[in-house]
Amino acid sequence: MFSALANAWKIPELRRKILFTLLMLVIFRLGSHIPVPGIDRDLLATMFQSDIFGWIDIISGGSFKNLTIFAMGIIPYINASIIIQLLTMVVPYFQRLQKSGTEGRKKMAQYIRFGAVILGALQAIVMSIYLRSAMVDPGFWSVLVCTIVLTAGTAFLMWLGEQITENGIGNGISLIIFAGIVSRLPSGAMTIYEYAKTGTVSVIGIIILLVVAILMIAGVVAVQEGQRRITVQYSKRVIGRKVYGGQSTHIPMKINQAGVIPIIFAMALLTFPTVILGLFDPNSSVVQFFNRILAFDHPFYIIAYAILIFLFSYFYTAATFNATDVADNMRKNGGFIPGLRPGKPTAEYLDKVLSRLTFSGATFLTIIALLPSIFMGITGMNLYFGGTSLLIAVGVALDTMKQIESHLLMRHYQGFMK
Repeated sequence: MFSALANAWKIPELRRKILFTLLMLVIFRLGSHIPVPGIDRDLLATMFQSDIFGWIDIISGGSFKNLTIFAMGIIPYINASIIIQLLTMVVPYFQRLQKSGTEGRKKMAQYIRFGAVILGALQAIVMSIYLRSAMVDPGFWSVLVCTIVLTAGTAFLMWLGEQITENGIGNGISLIIFAGIVSRLPSGAMTIYEYAKTGTVSVIGIIILLVVAILMIAGVVAVQEGQRRITVQYSKRVIGRKVYGGQSTHIPMKINQAGVIPIIFAMALLTFPTVILGLFDPNSSVVQFFNRILAFDHPFYIIAYAILIFLFSYFYTAATFNATDVADNMRKNGGFIPGLRPGKPTAEYLDKVLSRLTFSGATFLTIIALLPSIFMGITGMNLYFGGTSLLIAVGVALDTMKQIESHLLMRHYQGFMK
């Protein structure tokens, strides 16, 4: 690994990309410590004690509960991307854009940017109204300033991510989320140390936690990289004096085709009622009831979470992989799966394989997502670094490493993956 890093540093272009990426991430972390003006820190600390904000705070790298200029993080951009993806499935205009090549993707990226700013502004307005009691001067202008600052922070992060994607290494938006998650690891380690120091958790419990974390990381890597390869044979075709086809290839079908999207959707649905009710009287019996049953370690939350992950896994996988279209494209290009006729039989076979893989992927996502909640319920340790954070962190690390790997292999260097 160290020799691969040394080889990467020797390549001027790759070195420039890595340094640019690190510089942008440093700017992100510096901005995560600049507070929104006009906020009383002591009053703010009493407002963000609810556990429902834990995952949002992790994604923003601690900026949410500290209410810095990057408090909303890149979440509006993620939501806008998800909305555009869903519209692509049902709106013909977006379907045409998706199939229009580079120009279509640019147009869709522009819609995502506009959507992110609009969603960010709406979220900033709700947050600013909710935070009036924590403002030094809870008037109209203070709410307006808070709204503008929070919206501008999200827009700047979006621009920062795009700069990393264009001039750095890896996907910029993903790396910003990755940096926010990883930045919480030192405080998480200190929390575990305090638990051990006060005797809240035994040393054996901490050892079990570390073993479970290592096994989860290994499982995430294995499933993220795992795929079912379906052999496809192309028949020979003679066009003029040239012979086309005749080669054998495969269709890579990933075990976890949906990625982390089902967990994000499920968590958004489960936290949305509590976030809305949080704008009202916290002493209300209705608010307290929802806060109780939607706690991370409550049986209702665990069961509902698992069911939603399974539903969204099948929904998103079916939306992103169309077996009928794949079978038709194979038939048009003279391809077939050995032992199956082109057309409908091939589509039915692909759909059957996809259903089995989706069940395995959904089961894996459910286990990874619920292990932290179950562990919190057993040990009483309040740990927010759960399955979603782990999936994102490991996935982004693997994708970035693959990009560095491609640069090394292009220049005949030995890479990380041997």
